[in-house]
Amino acid sequence: MAYTIRKYTTKKGVFYEVRYRTPDGRSTGKRGFARKMDADAWGAEHVTSAKAAGTYIRPAAGRTTIGELWPAWIAAKQVRSKPSYIESLEGAWRKHVEPAWGARQIGSIRHAEVQEWVTAMSAQYSASVVLRAAGVLRSLLKTAVADRLIAANPADGLTMPRKSVKRHIYLAVDELTRLADECAWRHDMILTLGATGLRWGEMVALRVGDVDLARRRIRVERSSTEVGGRIVTTLPKTYERRGITYPKMLEQYLRARMAGRDEEAPLFTQPDGSMVRRRHGPTSPGTWFYAAKLRALGEHVARSMTFHDLRHTAASLMVSAGANVKAVQRQLGHKSAAMTLDVYADLFDDDLDAVAERLDLLFSERGQNVGTEQGTLTENVEVPTI
Repeated sequence: MAYTIRKYTTKKGVFYEVRYRTPDGRSTGKRGFARKMDADAWGAEHVTSAKAAGTYIRPAAGRTTIGELWPAWIAAKQVRSKPSYIESLEGAWRKHVEPAWGARQIGSIRHAEVQEWVTAMSAQYSASVVLRAAGVLRSLLKTAVADRLIAANPADGLTMPRKSVKRHIYLAVDELTRLADECAWRHDMILTLGATGLRWGEMVALRVGDVDLARRRIRVERSSTEVGGRIVTTLPKTYERRGITYPKMLEQYLRARMAGRDEEAPLFTQPDGSMVRRRHGPTSPGTWFYAAKLRALGEHVARSMTFHDLRHTAASLMVSAGANVKAVQRQLGHKSAAMTLDVYADLFDDDLDAVAERLDLLFSERGQNVGTEQGTLTENVEVPTI
């Protein structure tokens, strides 16, 4: 037996304690059992079996709080995550996770109460907010399991809200042009986003030397994001550099931006020469982009269209121009053609129409052949005389 049971007496009566040694040789115990058989059952499960299986968890380990896990966890994330992602994790921690769970001992957390927390948040916040907050808590507890502080993750198997998929907005060429015309000195930036599929951060990070006018190519090697009031430049979203093309109509604007400037200078700048900043969200009323959308495209589009819809617009224009899926994938910087198809399946409806037409033709030809065959068979059948 890997443990012993001893009886002790208090003012409240007789109780039993399980005494045992941890895998590192320290003597410890678990007290408070009213019956010897209960103490024996606990010892068999938590001491003998756990030691044999290598899953032993020190009872004191569960007293670690969620807040104590946070510093090491977020430091590990910073090793390979982008600053913008770290900022979103820190925001979820400060607003949602820390107030509810920061002081809680991990061994006291139960699956049911985590589910109640998720359900309550779902009634107040979007699915994206809930998923991010619950993901932080689940990942912290996953670390606790890996460190043998708890045996299982109470945040596993939660029923989570579903993210609603925002319908893409695709602008026609004349709509894109009207929108660009309403954006004053940002005119060429809007045309570039809508014609190439660059992400906003990728466009802001472009340098003069990234443009090859002779080959009509742009090198996408970095992305700039505003984090905590400062602009941070990292690799593109997929961590892969790529080369993209652009329509000839952009050449005049790119030449004007490049004229007489150093290759390392930002390609697009504000009128005072500083880096371009968004300042506010694209659907926030009162911003330059919202006002431009309102004038060019109307209130309905102004309320829902984001900068990312300019990327969707570029995808739709490329498909309309006859680009295949692989070409669209490379231009947009998706990890795979499958991802491109998943995101833009609705752009390939014409392909389905073509498939339907081909199927109609096949069945039509087959129907004619069957009719001919049946006619031949009828001619060869002798009708008996009655």
